[in-house]
Amino acid sequence: MALGRLGPLSSKQAERFIRTLPSIWRGEKTAATEGLPRLVRRMRLGLLVHGELGLHAATRRNQLTPLYLLVSHHHLDRPDVIARLKSRTGCRFIALVHDVIPVIHPEYVRPGHAHLHEKRMQTVARFADGVIYNSRSTEHDFQPFLDRSRRKPRTVVAPLGIDLRPFDSPAPSGYTASYFVCIGTIEPRKNHLLLLNLWRRFATEFGSRAPRLYIVGQRGWENENVIDMIDRCIAIQGLIVERNAPSDAEVVSLLKGARALLLPSFAEGYGLPLAEALTAGIPALCSDIPAFREVGGQAPEYLDPLDGTSWGAAILDYAQPDSSRRIAQLERLKSWEVPHWEDHFSAVSKLLEAVGNEPAVR
Repeated sequence: MALGRLGPLSSKQAERFIRTLPSIWRGEKTAATEGLPRLVRRMRLGLLVHGELGLHAATRRNQLTPLYLLVSHHHLDRPDVIARLKSRTGCRFIALVHDVIPVIHPEYVRPGHAHLHEKRMQTVARFADGVIYNSRSTEHDFQPFLDRSRRKPRTVVAPLGIDLRPFDSPAPSGYTASYFVCIGTIEPRKNHLLLLNLWRRFATEFGSRAPRLYIVGQRGWENENVIDMIDRCIAIQGLIVERNAPSDAEVVSLLKGARALLLPSFAEGYGLPLAEALTAGIPALCSDIPAFREVGGQAPEYLDPLDGTSWGAAILDYAQPDSSRRIAQLERLKSWEVPHWEDHFSAVSKLLEAVGNEPAVR
């Protein structure tokens, strides 16, 4: 989309862009990744030159029912564009809903974002012929939008899969102290403040013998208290390490050496870091919220995100080499099933085929 309008891309450009993305995500520097900015500029220019009329003409020439699959929340705040595309081409619109958190928990997002996200969800409810959910938790949270719209698009719950290739990385070496890992953007709903306050207590009680904490994730928004503690709290210096942009292989390596993954979030749509930790065979201590229950099943330990005492006791227990609680979770992990991308795409493909063969939802 350019200047708020859709347009067609050549198959060659689209394929080149998609082939380059994995290298970008892995932090690799190749000729393709270095040439990506130039490719994106050409793609944008093509969108501006051909515009929506070119897209409409191309879809009308196609003998098959066109499908517009949008897997991002971006552009959902432009319902006029989607309505115009559907009316002029007869296409079917399928959206992937990641979460409804800004609407349900506006206190955890930037000012104005709750209203923006509600508009996006209303666009899906008004125009989608098919809806893909990343979890049953997200499906439950989105259902009120469909109830109000009185529409019944086809839906499917298709949990995101795990790319198993990074998990071939070896466990890290050279760590003499036990450590824990917390993965996620540093923002209020991730509840980093609970962990930082616990680590300040650990520093007072145990000094240099306290376990370490790796905080993995970009600095987000509305997080001044958390950032101030990370940057300025002298007591936790040396015990907490912030890693803002590690590669997938580095994250997996960190996980494999950790005593446990810590996820004290207040709200989630899915919980990919939890699935990644369990795939790596690493225990998890996480909030007792529906999304984590859905991903983790019986394997992790679930704790109230407000119960700092329980979190502190669990962390100190798991830090011990002979932790019975950790050993018990490792045993439960043996029956946990890794979510596979093949299952995700199989479910999505069936939905796309069904939507393409049916009349548009009114």
